[in-house]
Amino acid sequence: MVRRVIERWSRDQVLALAPDASSQKAAAGVSAPAKWSRAGVARDALWGECKGSGAKPYRACVDLREPAYRCSCPSRKFPCKHALGLLLLWSADGVPAAEEPVDWVEEWLDQRRERAAKQTAKVAEKIAAIAADEAAGGSGGSGDDRRARQREERVDAGLADLERWLGDQIAHGIAGARQTAPTDWADLSKRLVDAQVPGVASVMTELSRVFRHEDWPARLLSEYALVHLLAVAHRRSPELPRDLRETVRSRVGFTTPKENVLAQPPVRDHWQVIGSRDEDRDRLLSRRVWLLGRATGRAALVLSFAPVGQPLDSSLVLGTTIDASLCFYPGSAPLRALVAERHSAAASSATPPHGVRAGKVPQLIADVLSRDPWTESWPIVLNDVVPAQADSAWHLADHDQKEENAVPLLPSTGTPWQLAAVSGGHPVTVATEWTPDGLRPLTTWDEQGRVVIL
Repeated sequence: MVRRVIERWSRDQVLALAPDASSQKAAAGVSAPAKWSRAGVARDALWGECKGSGAKPYRACVDLREPAYRCSCPSRKFPCKHALGLLLLWSADGVPAAEEPVDWVEEWLDQRRERAAKQTAKVAEKIAAIAADEAAGGSGGSGDDRRARQREERVDAGLADLERWLGDQIAHGIAGARQTAPTDWADLSKRLVDAQVPGVASVMTELSRVFRHEDWPARLLSEYALVHLLAVAHRRSPELPRDLRETVRSRVGFTTPKENVLAQPPVRDHWQVIGSRDEDRDRLLSRRVWLLGRATGRAALVLSFAPVGQPLDSSLVLGTTIDASLCFYPGSAPLRALVAERHSAAASSATPPHGVRAGKVPQLIADVLSRDPWTESWPIVLNDVVPAQADSAWHLADHDQKEENAVPLLPSTGTPWQLAAVSGGHPVTVATEWTPDGLRPLTTWDEQGRVVIL
């Protein structure tokens, strides 16, 4: 029997899965071969028994397709140090190949497949029900219709109030905004929350950031203009193309059920995981993972959320490529997506992703903003760029070092020492997150094609 070779992940890729720094340190402590027995890898499964403080060893296993983890230890962290330690051992070529998974691992894999099949069937039923309801011209029943109409009325009233408020601000001027605006924004935000317009309410609560800049009047007027544009777009939404109407509703704060997203046509590709970033806001953790399709060149964003103290989804491993079908949330510049189906296990990416030159970034972002002017984040992979400093500010420039082909880095990133060290003055590939204030470096690749987390 010919065993299928499973490409191992790097040490950095494994450590990126850890929920915190202490888990990384603890995993390194249990990654020595002497700690493990009866370890093996076969058919996208990795397993082993780790010696602990008790009489019985801890049994840990990993489904490399997701990845997903299981361990008999009592740890509440996910993945635990034993699963991470086993992955570190595997990444160092310390786990022998086997013909088949052992019985207790096979039982766990069967349970996972059974749960996945039930979940797929349940989602398919909901999608069919949504399609039938749309064909009948309904929205899920009289109760749903009534609640939907009530919310639409509240949103309309809230955005009408917002338009009047913005008109007053422009009429009276913004010279005294530093003194009066924060209180006004807080009051307006509360009214918008009551009107069920959470998207715009969130924008208002963050407006105070404009005061960090010397040109805050121009920035504030720009923010007011975008909010006004959104309010008017919602008021005139029946006149808009369907995709743009979906974008407007999303920006206002209407959510799209998961089943509706999975009903969208899937896009299958070999998706390379090019970057990720975690945020902690109001005791809610969020993880942004960016993907890039190898054949389509299409970018995707997979979002996950968890309360503080709970693990975030770690199924997309930085620096790997997955053969998968993605369904995108509807919109005029679709980016957020759900992984609808995986067709194979994740494999380490052999080469850096294909991107664009720095000189192409302005046109690329102009195209995105022309479709969704409220965009504040977009993934961009830059090829053949060099980090350089000019007038105390850092930027990424095409390797010819032409000033007009340079894109500034986000000032808050500071000095990109690690990126500069990997580059050594030579062109590199860098995955970044575009923001209106500059690029945020996410990952780069060294001379051997290995991913480096920035």
